[in-house]
Amino acid sequence: VQLQASGGGLVQAGGSLRLSCAASGRTFRSYVMGWFRQAPGKEREFVAAISWSGGSTYYADSVKGRFTISRDNAKNTVYPQMNSLNPEDTAVYYCAAELDYSGRYNLVYEYDYWGQGTLVTVSS
Repeated sequence: VQLQASGGGLVQAGGSLRLSCAASGRTFRSYVMGWFRQAPGKEREFVAAISWSGGSTYYADSVKGRFTISRDNAKNTVYPQMNSLNPEDTAVYYCAAELDYSGRYNLVYEYDYWGQGTLVTVSS
């Protein structure tokens, strides 16, 4: 499985960005897909996740109400829509795939494959 994240960039506080993560592999529709982020000097932290069907979504408290995660299994792609961005959202954002559902969608070590990361910078 290969994951390609894109869509990062520089945005002003209050603005929006839509990231994308394109996955290879014919079984994409069976993966739990997650997004994590890592700011300089900090540990990688959970942002959002979506079940294989898209019917269940999960968010970190810090982004709840501002971010929306969705997926298009026909395109093997998952999208986090990020609104009302603030400087604390500045980080490298990573998408990840969990092959076997564990229910522990917010834990880094539960994910089997990772994308290369895309940088989001929010200016004040």
